[in-house]
Amino acid sequence: MVDHPLVASRLTLLRNQKSAAETFRRALQELSILLLTEGARSWDTSPLDVETPLRSCQGVVLSQHVVFVPILRAGLGMLDGMLHLIPEARVGHLGLYRDELTLRPVIYYQRLPASIASAQVLLLDPMLATGNSASQAVTILKEKGAQNIQFICVLACPPGIEQLQSQHPDVAIVTAAIDPELNQFGYIVPGLGDAGDRYFGTG
Repeated sequence: MVDHPLVASRLTLLRNQKSAAETFRRALQELSILLLTEGARSWDTSPLDVETPLRSCQGVVLSQHVVFVPILRAGLGMLDGMLHLIPEARVGHLGLYRDELTLRPVIYYQRLPASIASAQVLLLDPMLATGNSASQAVTILKEKGAQNIQFICVLACPPGIEQLQSQHPDVAIVTAAIDPELNQFGYIVPGLGDAGDRYFGTG
């Protein structure tokens, strides 16, 4: 969990049901950048010699290229902000929705970069609720060869964390907050509502 005043302030805007769609969108994009920055702390770098206007010095570049994989559709709300920070990143898409009766994930679309096996992969979804969709998405990524995967979300709850970690203990979870419970419909409480509906104005 990322403990930072800027993260907490953006999360408050997202939680507030009075936040207009444009406020929600901006806050989600800004928060996503902050979560990306935290997730990138563990990334490997390689040295690179560069020439400044005054003299040569040693800098670094990322050792692996980056692939963002938003889970449609709410994950798209996290993508725009992250691409501002890493515009050279490649983007894959996974279409999953949760069956309202079984709460199990249903796959309807996938399109992933061919180079995913050698990439630092970030799986994006605002909510880690039951953990079923996230676990299924990680399974798909691994079947395509992905080895270095992080799951970035705005909110998580204990059942979702336990489910994802039990299925994929090698996948790090980066989140802004951990809420205590799920309601009978599988929504995180207190949560922030349906992130996709609020981001796209369809709620």
